[in-house]
Amino acid sequence: MSEFDLIRRYFTRAAPGAVLGVGDDAALLRIGNGMELAVSTDMLVSGTHFLPDADPFLLGHKTLAVNLSDMAAMGAQPRWALLSLAMPQADEAWLQQFSDGFFTLAAQHGVELIGGDTTRGPLNLCVTIMGEVPQGAALRRDGAQAGDDVWVSGSLGDAALALAHLQGKFQLSAADFSSCAPALHQPQPRVALGLALRGVAHSAIDVSDGLLADLGHILECSKAGAEILFTALPISRTLQPYLAQPLGKHCALAGGDDYELCFTVPASRRAEVEKIPVKLGLPLTRIGSIVAGSGCAVRAADGSVINMGESGYDHFR
Repeated sequence: MSEFDLIRRYFTRAAPGAVLGVGDDAALLRIGNGMELAVSTDMLVSGTHFLPDADPFLLGHKTLAVNLSDMAAMGAQPRWALLSLAMPQADEAWLQQFSDGFFTLAAQHGVELIGGDTTRGPLNLCVTIMGEVPQGAALRRDGAQAGDDVWVSGSLGDAALALAHLQGKFQLSAADFSSCAPALHQPQPRVALGLALRGVAHSAIDVSDGLLADLGHILECSKAGAEILFTALPISRTLQPYLAQPLGKHCALAGGDDYELCFTVPASRRAEVEKIPVKLGLPLTRIGSIVAGSGCAVRAADGSVINMGESGYDHFR
C-alpha cells in the first residue's frame, strides 16, 4: 500500500466546512465574519506519551482529544484538524482502528480533517487543530485577577494514577485500574465548558502537565499568586486512599494527563459558574483563589503549606 493509498483509504473524508480539504498541496479555509482563528498543535510520541502497545482506537481518540482540549481552554469552537503521522510500517488493521478512534471523536465535535502528512519512522502522531472564537472573546492565561475564584472541572489525578500503575510505581487492583484507566487512555475534552466560560472566566488553561504546573502558567502570565486548599481538590474514590502517600499527592497536584480545565472567575460571578454543572452534566469545583503576589501555596486543612518537590511534567527535566 502506497502513502497515497493509505491517505485515501483511512484519512480522506468529506470536509464541507472547508473550501478545499485533503488532496491538494494545502487546504483552503474561510472563517466567519467577526471571528478569530485559534490554532494549536500537539505531538504524541511512542514511549513518551503512550506505550508502544497502546490500543489504536483509544490512541486515535487521545491524539485528537488532547488537541481539542487546547481549543476548550481558549473558548474556541473546534473546526478543522491536520494530522501528521510517522509509523514504522503501514499496518492496515492498526490504521483502521486508529482512524476509527480519531474520526469517532471528530464527529462528536464537528471537526473535519483537512490535510496532514505521513512518513515512515518511529511512531509519532502530531495534530494541528484550528477553531473559531468571536473577536476579543478568547479565554487566555493572562487575565487572572486577585479575588478571582480558582475552579477545576471533573476530577484530578486518575490518569497519573493509572500511568503509575503501568510503570510499576503503584500496584492497583484490577477494579481500581479499570476505574482510572479511561482518564489516561480516553480523556474527554471539555469543549462545551470552554464555550460556556466565554465572557465569564478571566483566565483558563487545560490541565495537561499537572495542576500546579498549569495553574502556574496562569499565575506567571497574569503576574499573580494563588492559594489552593488541598482538601477541596476533586479526587475520585479510586485515588482517595493513596493521598496520604507522596506519590498520591503527586498524582493529584502534579501528575498531568487530566485534560480538565482550570479557570478563574470573579467571586461576584460565582453563582453563574454554579449553574454550569446542571447544564453540562460536568462537576466543577472551587479549589482556591487568586491573590496578590506570585506562586501557588497549597494548604492542608490546618493551614500549613504542602511542599511539593515538583510542580508537573517537563519533557526536558
